Amino acid sequence: MPLHLTLPDTLRDRISASDRALIGLWASASSPVTAEIVAGSGCDWVLLDAEHSPNGLESVLAQLHAMSAYPVAPLVRVPYGDAVAIKQFLDLGAQNLLIPMVDSAEQAEEIVRAVRYPPRGVRGVGSALARSARWNRVDGYLGRADETISLTVQIESAAAVADADRILAVDGVDAVFIGPSDLAASMGFLGQQNHPDVVDAVLRTIDRAVAAGVPAGVNAFVPEDADRYIASGASFVAVGADVAILARQTEALVARFTVDESAHPRASY
Repeated sequence: MPLHLTLPDTLRDRISASDRALIGLWASASSPVTAEIVAGSGCDWVLLDAEHSPNGLESVLAQLHAMSAYPVAPLVRVPYGDAVAIKQFLDLGAQNLLIPMVDSAEQAEEIVRAVRYPPRGVRGVGSALARSARWNRVDGYLGRADETISLTVQIESAAAVADADRILAVDGVDAVFIGPSDLAASMGFLGQQNHPDVVDAVLRTIDRAVAAGVPAGVNAFVPEDADRYIASGASFVAVGADVAILARQTEALVARFTVDESAHPRASY
């Protein structure tokens, strides 16, 4: 007798059910081993990044497999908001999508159409052959696929901030995620995520999302920044990345033993 499966709750559902901001980590190493380690940290959600990391369909699939035993929500960032790319990541079982560089409501509307099946959208129908429906083991998947998917779009440019109210009003956009790094660059402050004008733009966007009843997330790898954005109403916050944690902690460990060699003289024989 075939199995009848139920898919995990989406990030949208988890945010709605929570009385606190959900804390997330990035898994950028493109490794199922490190993704599993991150997933077991106790965080609420994990970003698998196919925009800035060397991730493709196969490596994302392996990481989804590795994380499936843990009570976290995997959030997959596709390389760009292309209907073909979105279809492929959905079919391999990514339930929560993050789309980068969404600058306008019109762009957001096209992305919503890429996520939905006809007649509401243009997503190709291949779930019987795909992990998204667990190869037709999820009853009625085609008719209720929208319930099993959450869509988050990134507001990370001055143009997107200017059009935030219209983006937030697009039916099918479940959440927005603010990227201070690209936002700073678009505002002429490359590498200055904490410039007062950038911070103000982030806070204003969170305020508008709260007013619209749409969850807002933000990238904040400095704890004080994360605290500030959570206090302002952010619903989900990324507080670190596996590769950055590995880089900084290994540097600190080596520096502990090498910066002041007089404190640890080498033995002579």
